[in-house]
Amino acid sequence: MEGWKLGYQANCWGPLGGNAVGVTSISELTYRTFGSMEAALTDIAAAGYQGVELFDGNLLDFSAAEFQRLLDQAGLSLIAAYSGANFIFREILDEELGRIRRAADRIAELGAPHLVVGGGAKRRGGTQEDDCARLAEALEAVVSIARERGLSAHYHPHLTTIIEGPSDVRRILSETSINFCPDTAHLAAAGGDPAAIIREHADRITYIHLKGWQKEPFAFTPLDRGDLDSAPILRAIRDIGFDGWITVELDAWDDPRKGAELSKSYLDRN
Repeated sequence: MEGWKLGYQANCWGPLGGNAVGVTSISELTYRTFGSMEAALTDIAAAGYQGVELFDGNLLDFSAAEFQRLLDQAGLSLIAAYSGANFIFREILDEELGRIRRAADRIAELGAPHLVVGGGAKRRGGTQEDDCARLAEALEAVVSIARERGLSAHYHPHLTTIIEGPSDVRRILSETSINFCPDTAHLAAAGGDPAAIIREHADRITYIHLKGWQKEPFAFTPLDRGDLDSAPILRAIRDIGFDGWITVELDAWDDPRKGAELSKSYLDRN
């Protein structure tokens, strides 16, 4: 793993959800892990990672000074925060972008390099013809928000959004300038070949999410198990000459520190 900086997502240290007040206030609808971020940082550092990514809601729980103290105690760097939005509904877009601005402000205060977003809502009645264009327009606004703060903005494809598989990724990247943050498990679960997708879009990738995945029962896993072979993915990352941050994700695991250690051990061997 020489030349790569390895981080871990703190979302595994509690149940995943969002701020409940967001049901009636779009501007407050952040992602959230309902657990201790101090414990997450301690475990992530103990597992041998150098950095951490958080959900926007968890990061905004802290002042910059408070969170920097936790980072310093753990010996970690903040890599990024992850935010999401519907993006396709123009009436609420300003509220969503305002929330993303708040997260970007905090990321920049802490000197982290990346802002990551996911989204593009699936309508109950089906995707409309201009939904991808609306998403692209919103993502350009995210690019501007990030640039104004010295950050790099990234789009993360995600199951249950309108951007899931290879053709979706190809289309949205053709319509926006935002960087591409491939999530290997989501891409595979959507029927894609993550290694091929990484090679195809190498010039748009400056940040990567690695995650294991098993088909039945559906679950995300550490990198050393499941149905997704991460070895070809790592070869592709080497082949494109990638030398930035790679963050390992695992949305849920009974022992989150053990899950982090399993993936780190796999990467150390490969």
